[in-house]
Amino acid sequence: MCLAIPVRVEQLTPGDNAIVNLGGVRKEISLSLVEDVAVGDYVILHVGYALQKLDVDEAEQTLALFAELNAHTDAQLADGSLA
Repeated sequence: MCLAIPVRVEQLTPGDNAIVNLGGVRKEISLSLVEDVAVGDYVILHVGYALQKLDVDEAEQTLALFAELNAHTDAQLADGSLA
């Protein structure tokens, strides 16, 4: 299974790269597959590469769903209902 997730660009760096924020973790990624990315944009990240730009509302909605899923899973782990 492959997973691509939305990340926010915090800083542009040399060589078509950027620093992104992934749930509080900062990581350098490649922007070589996407054009016209600016600080504050959201991109879809997969294995270190931005695949496309993403609308801010869509990115924030997706990240909220991931957070909700994570909270639900944590609750199930805490009460033992996730086997």
